Amino acid sequence: MKGTPTLMRHQSAPRRLITFLIWLAIAWLPFAALGYWLIPDANTRTIVVMVILGVEFVTLVRLWGWSVHGYPRPLQHYGLSGSLSNRLQLLAGLLVGLLSLMALYGLESLLGWVTWRSPSWSLLLVTLEGLLIGLGVGVAEELVFRGWLLDELERDYRPAVALWSSSVIFAMLHYLKPPAEILRTLPGFPGLVLLGLTLVWAKRSTATWRGLTRRGQLGLPIGLHAGLVWGSYVLHVGEWIDYGDRVPEWVTGIDQNPLAGLMGIGCLGLIAAVMGWRSRH
Repeated sequence: MKGTPTLMRHQSAPRRLITFLIWLAIAWLPFAALGYWLIPDANTRTIVVMVILGVEFVTLVRLWGWSVHGYPRPLQHYGLSGSLSNRLQLLAGLLVGLLSLMALYGLESLLGWVTWRSPSWSLLLVTLEGLLIGLGVGVAEELVFRGWLLDELERDYRPAVALWSSSVIFAMLHYLKPPAEILRTLPGFPGLVLLGLTLVWAKRSTATWRGLTRRGQLGLPIGLHAGLVWGSYVLHVGEWIDYGDRVPEWVTGIDQNPLAGLMGIGCLGLIAAVMGWRSRH
């Protein structure tokens, strides 16, 4: 209907979010069902259907921003642009994420909690794979959570409410697992919430005033997110480190996940403090 986008603009944030997700599901589910029917290999099938989901999300979010909210350039409004400043911020975030993770494991090595060993795979191959995966995850999740979702929440709620709501939703959607697995890995939930807060602050720290709208760019949060994923991939898939048994898992990270351990949360807390300070100044 012609008036539907205008009517949707004046609906509450929860209704807008649910409507968008319903439209996305209607567009994606037929392709997902077709993929499960035609592609026998599970890994290939997952990659194909997730790529289709990503393409449909980008297409729909552009139509949504343009038709519902009247954004001339929706992706740029959400913070995804090819500007020089955005690219430099992405590079800076990438270095911060990667080096902070290396520093964390370096400290744990000095304490004797982990040991370094020669990688069993090709270093160049693992490094390139990790970089591509990190950038893919960073772009996809930041456009969803710190782009579209945060924008919808900020239209209706105070900045603090949008900050915490988007971060909790971000963490919850990473826990779509069987109940037993949720309980086993639950200590990692606070770390994911803290990561969500950090990435929102990272975006807001790049904001500038344009008229009455204060917007930030996604380059820094994408880079930071990608750097953390990249470093974790290189260290674990490349089999660079070996966890000892001198300290319990809740110190170094359950399932070798730094965000599910005291040391990792402490390291991320330092980054969060810096990003929070930058977002206020």
